[in-house]
Amino acid sequence: MTVSVVLFTSDLRVHDHPPLRAALDAADQVVPLFVRDPGVTEACFAAPNRRAFLADCLTDLDAALRHRGGRLIVRTGDPVAVVRAVMTETGAREVHLAAGVSGYAARREHRLATAVREAGGRLTAHDAVITALPPGAVTPQGSDHFAVFTPYHRRWAAEQLRQPLGAPRKIRVPEEVGSEALPERADVEDVSPGLARGGERTGRERATRWLGRRLAGYEEGHDDLAGDLTSRLSPHLHFGTLSAIELVHRARAAGGPGADAFVRQLCWRDFHHQVLAARPHTSTTDYRDRHDRWRTGPDAERDTAAWRAGRTGYPVVDAAMRQLRHEGWMHNRGRLLAASFLTKTLYVDWRVGARHFLDLLVDGDLANNQLNWQWAAGTGTDTRPGRVLNPVRQGRRLDPDGSYVRRWVPELAQLAGPKVHEPWKLTAAERARYDYPEPIVELSEGLTRFRDARADP
Repeated sequence: MTVSVVLFTSDLRVHDHPPLRAALDAADQVVPLFVRDPGVTEACFAAPNRRAFLADCLTDLDAALRHRGGRLIVRTGDPVAVVRAVMTETGAREVHLAAGVSGYAARREHRLATAVREAGGRLTAHDAVITALPPGAVTPQGSDHFAVFTPYHRRWAAEQLRQPLGAPRKIRVPEEVGSEALPERADVEDVSPGLARGGERTGRERATRWLGRRLAGYEEGHDDLAGDLTSRLSPHLHFGTLSAIELVHRARAAGGPGADAFVRQLCWRDFHHQVLAARPHTSTTDYRDRHDRWRTGPDAERDTAAWRAGRTGYPVVDAAMRQLRHEGWMHNRGRLLAASFLTKTLYVDWRVGARHFLDLLVDGDLANNQLNWQWAAGTGTDTRPGRVLNPVRQGRRLDPDGSYVRRWVPELAQLAGPKVHEPWKLTAAERARYDYPEPIVELSEGLTRFRDARADP
């Protein structure tokens, strides 16, 4: 009996899974392996919301494998040591996994390749599993990656994506391979009360509903905070319970402006992954150094605490921050508003905000989170580093009747219409009826008040 190993990482599904298909084609039996890596915990990346969602995903993946005659093998430890141990136990000579893009993933892949080779085996890292187009598949002349989205999108859209693979019908796993118990959501503390369920089955059901019912209106409605027409598929893309390639094909098959707009968002995801793959340091350092001297000290810490708590006095910002804490997810426009307010209005370092988002976001990953934060801060790939999003104007545009604000800021629930975006304009008597803070900074001052915190470029 020949045996191969497929190491699951951010690809927790059985549909459209090239590493699993290759492992099945290469041997009589397969070890579907997931390793609980202490390095992820030590890097403070195992946030409660993602741990809970991951538990759902692993339970669902195990069920899908068992439906096909297999099972998921879960172990804890250094992935390289665990894979070597499984190879020794089973005599496996082939190991398959999805290629990653972060510096950590690249180092893990390099170490795995060396260890597998020393054990007399071969490691295959498969592209286009986590993203639709692999990082580096298209590059501009003279560079290893695109630094501007529009030309990347043109090239990306012209590429021929592979066809999605169906789920395997039969999976045979060596009986002698032992597994730890699957983690359970109930064992994770400090989970956001409104956190969605994870797993491939849930993700595919949601994708089918959304593509069938709401895709057509996506172009016109995806910025509507209260309407919430976004797909909410980002957690499933982050954990790989859905295939980005399959989503592109399904959206394109539906056609229309909504499909085009949705596919463009999937392209943005690939764009950020190719930037991070080429420049891993951008997870912690500026992609483009703007010589910012961010505010620090007690005043900055006080303002940041108010921002985290959703008590800045700017209702649309506070609504977004409260949605994040309750759901472990935030509307994309809310993310941009919250990030712009922290970095451009309060002049607090983008890394402070990015860390808070990673502490709570169920879909938080280095590529999208860090590079979107840099976009908002003006240190990333954006060609307009001075852009500032005014929360009042943005609130009126994205939440014109105030429904989103009233949903997440109940103190203002009785304040009708667009007045909810400027509660400080109420009379003193009216303000006394609402337990809501005054703005922590005047917008007219906020754009200039901390200007001396920036060095001249």
